Amino acid sequence: MSDPLHLLAQNPFELTFRPITVEDLDEWYALVLRIFEAEKPVWHEQREDLQNALNSTKNDPRFDTVIGFDQQGVARAFARVSKNPEGEKAYLFGGVDPLWQRRGIGSALLGWQQAQAARRFESDGQSPVVVRKFADQSNLAELALCDSAGYSVVRYFAEMRRPLADPIPEIPLDEGLELKTFSSELSEQVRLAHNEAFADHWGSEPRDQESWGFLIDHPHMRADWSTVVIDTANGEIAGYQIANYDPEVLQTHGRNEGYTELLGVRRAYRGRRIAAVLLAEAMQRFSASGMDWAALDVDTENPTGAYGLYERLGYQPHNRSMAYDKEL
Repeated sequence: MSDPLHLLAQNPFELTFRPITVEDLDEWYALVLRIFEAEKPVWHEQREDLQNALNSTKNDPRFDTVIGFDQQGVARAFARVSKNPEGEKAYLFGGVDPLWQRRGIGSALLGWQQAQAARRFESDGQSPVVVRKFADQSNLAELALCDSAGYSVVRYFAEMRRPLADPIPEIPLDEGLELKTFSSELSEQVRLAHNEAFADHWGSEPRDQESWGFLIDHPHMRADWSTVVIDTANGEIAGYQIANYDPEVLQTHGRNEGYTELLGVRRAYRGRRIAAVLLAEAMQRFSASGMDWAALDVDTENPTGAYGLYERLGYQPHNRSMAYDKEL
């Protein structure tokens, strides 16, 4: 299958499209920030996330990214496709400058994304071609685009927050289990434990060392807030909590919050309050560092009953997002 970039070569938008390069990072990130300012989603990609996308060995930016510039050389739209070689779906990400929306650019980029996703599936010798987009409930334009393009909601996610001014529970660990602060020495063990813990979670795919490194080496990652529970009998990881801090949340939303990026318990250790212990410890560490809120994101249909656990610990939902799928 030929490179689908030709789909954007002749367009009525007066934009010039080409793959994204490292030299485009500043312009690309400035575009992301303009979109964020207009749409006010809960989260947006940081410059480091964009850099990681260009550094991915699984997704070649020469084919899996595109950016559109106006006649003055200002970035006005972008899109990218992400897929693991054995992955059963491709993820689609993108955005259009608020001043350039409602011109059909989003639909044109979606057409390019779908064509590139099909190209990736063909290259990997896989079928059917399944693509996934995520949309925040407040992004009406994105929701309308998904609906008009024949995408269907397949899952709901909730951002949950808890005020740290409320009493933080003290939950003891069972005998034979020990809590430790995350360290680089434990990182590979935690990665393998994460892949095992999330093997039965909807939509999850194993994290290889590259994608794990993007997470652990991210400047927002807080090792001092991140913890693991170890089985003292065999030294194995029973559970883990990976936390981060985004200073822009304070600037844009007025909240100083610690965020639980990942929380997992291996199947053999479930039912022993390990997740509750990890979250309570995270709250204590957030609070000791001057945070006002604890936050996380959850699949509302998580098979481990995570949503109910978070509610019992005082977390309340404040925003909803959706996963949209389409089989091409």
